[in-house]
Amino acid sequence: MLNFLTVDGYPITGCKYTKCFFTDKSFWKNNFKSFATFAPTKIDIMFHRNIKLALAALLIALGIWQIVDGYTGNGIFLIILSAIPVFLYFKNEFILLAFLRLRKQDFAGAQKWLGKIRNPETALVRKQQGYFNYLHGIMLSQTNLIQAEKYFKKAIELGLSMDMDLAVAKLNLAGVALSRRRKLEATNLLNEAKKLDKHNMLKEQISMMKEQMKKI
Repeated sequence: MLNFLTVDGYPITGCKYTKCFFTDKSFWKNNFKSFATFAPTKIDIMFHRNIKLALAALLIALGIWQIVDGYTGNGIFLIILSAIPVFLYFKNEFILLAFLRLRKQDFAGAQKWLGKIRNPETALVRKQQGYFNYLHGIMLSQTNLIQAEKYFKKAIELGLSMDMDLAVAKLNLAGVALSRRRKLEATNLLNEAKKLDKHNMLKEQISMMKEQMKKI
C-alpha cells in the first residue's frame, strides 16, 4: 500500500472586576494543595460542541455589558475573544492537533489526540466527523486495509471540506480495491481522484497505480 500521506506534507485587560479573581498568594497555595490531594492525576474531558457556542454567546454578552458600563476596550476584547470558541466549533482543536502530528509523520501522536474525542457525534460538526474518520483511515491504511476502507467510506459520506482531501480518500480506496483485485471499482475511484486533484499533486501516485492495474 502506498503511503499517500507524503503528498505535500500530507496528509491583563485592566477590567475593574479583576480584583474579584486575585487574592493573596497563600490562599492559592493552600487551596491548590487541598485540591491536588483529591484530584485525579489525569483529567480527560470531552464536552458537547454546543458548549463552545454557549461560551461564545457568554463572552459577547459580557463584552456588550462592559461597553455599556463604559469599559469599551474590555468589551471589544471580549467580543473578539468570542471568535475563538466559534472557530473551534467548526474546526475541532483535537482534529487540528492530530493533523499537525501527521504532518510530522507522528502517527502515535495523532492517535493520541484523536483518542481524546470519545463521542464524535456530539463533539464534532458533520464535516469534522468526516475528518475524524479520514485521519483514522490514513493511519490504518498502513496496517489494516479492511478497517481503513470503512473509515474512508465514512469520511466521504460525511463530507470533507477540501477537494484534495477527498481525492486522497478516493485514492486510498482505489488502492484498497486494487489490492482485492476489484479492477473496475479501482478504476472508477482513480478517475474520481484524478478529477478532484486539480493541481496534479497526486499525479505520480495515480500513475503508479495505473501501472499496477495493468498487471492485473
